[in-house]
Amino acid sequence: MFQLQTVQRVFLCTILTVCLAQTVLSIKCWDCRSDNDPKCGDPFDNSTLVIKDCDQEPDLEHLPGVRPTMCRKIRQKAHGEWRYIRSCAYMGEPGIEGDERYCLMRTGSYNIFMEYCTCNSKDGCNGASLMSGNQLAIAVTTMLVSTIAWFLRH
Repeated sequence: MFQLQTVQRVFLCTILTVCLAQTVLSIKCWDCRSDNDPKCGDPFDNSTLVIKDCDQEPDLEHLPGVRPTMCRKIRQKAHGEWRYIRSCAYMGEPGIEGDERYCLMRTGSYNIFMEYCTCNSKDGCNGASLMSGNQLAIAVTTMLVSTIAWFLRH
């Protein structure tokens, strides 16, 4: 009995450590502008792009101590021309109220439109579409909770 409880505790501690360790790693984001590279637009083609480690981004003079922890995709229309900008994000929150399926939209005078999509659910989340849920994370979390519940009952 004592040995089984020890194995269960070691297993639970290992799972918690792995889950917590993932949160300290930096995020990697696509970094491009469609006015410089047409593959950066929609549809997005990352075949010639290198994903950027946001931890390597420089500090910003006007935001001392703030580091990029998210990815951002900006879609803007100015003077009838669409542009896409993908980069690491220093500020903001993922999606709207934490839901990455939604983006912030702004319009202005002279036919200017902007859409900001911010995410941190996975590396490269500022790729083609920010409108999909992370089904793998949901499945892993469900299995993890089920396993912990099973161990706690036995």
